[in-house]
Amino acid sequence: MHDAVASASPWVRRFAPTIPKSGVVLDLACGAGRHSVLLASQGHTVLAADRDISAFGSLKHALIQTQELDLESSVWPLLGKQFSGIVVTNYLYRPFLDELPKMLCEDGVLIYETFADGNAKFGKPSNPDFLLKPGELLALAERSGLKVIAFEDIYLDQPKPAMVQRICAVKGHLKGCIPLQFGG
Repeated sequence: MHDAVASASPWVRRFAPTIPKSGVVLDLACGAGRHSVLLASQGHTVLAADRDISAFGSLKHALIQTQELDLESSVWPLLGKQFSGIVVTNYLYRPFLDELPKMLCEDGVLIYETFADGNAKFGKPSNPDFLLKPGELLALAERSGLKVIAFEDIYLDQPKPAMVQRICAVKGHLKGCIPLQFGG
């Protein structure tokens, strides 16, 4: 489990403490569960959802429930659900992007990080359907009434060269504080 926490995105690690402890956090398109484990280690109850949860493997934690869902069906499988936080990394499916802010409880936090326009020159993903357009996450926050805590649209060289867009935004008011981090 320590390996899963260590491999969590620095962006998610930085902003996970802002998610309210009450309620459930959604790890959307959870993959192998690195962010689910991070969130559970911080005391959050987590719903880890993906179309195939086999990558989650034998990872077990009392605060994590896994659910196999078709995240790209014609009907949004999480309709009507509410979460204190939503974490999404390395995943983009635009038809349901606007559903995410609607699923946040008051004071809920959205932490989103995925590949952006320009990533094709570094490899996959290269299909524009899977790359965020400039300012796309900012536009999502604006049209949904979320307050932006932090936003970046940048080139990263670690863990591999990539163009990445990421946001941390809150529905309502941020209750917690973001701990200062020094160094890398």
